[in-house]
Amino acid sequence: MYAIIRDRGQQYRVEPGQTLQIALSDAEAGSTLELNEVLMIGGDNPMIGAPLIAGALVKATVGEMKKGEKIIVFRYKAKARYRRRTGHRQKYTEITINDIVLPGNRQND
Repeated sequence: MYAIIRDRGQQYRVEPGQTLQIALSDAEAGSTLELNEVLMIGGDNPMIGAPLIAGALVKATVGEMKKGEKIIVFRYKAKARYRRRTGHRQKYTEITINDIVLPGNRQND
């Protein structure tokens, strides 16, 4: 079974046991994160939301905060003798998907 979730405007296809890199979150390492913006659940009985599936939930464990690879940006204008070299490293949070909870299967935690 897999699910398509939305987190801060980006969509991800996730399965239980998968490790994923999302935008930097303020959650602490080792805590549980609940992603409730589920757009679709696929598998034997697929479910498609309009736009979200009410009651569906994806549970994940927060790993460590990391930095991505450095991206070099070089701007150059030949006749103006203009050269600028800058860099950027995106920060992200690593999460591990634990469970995909179907609507109606939620328990009072």
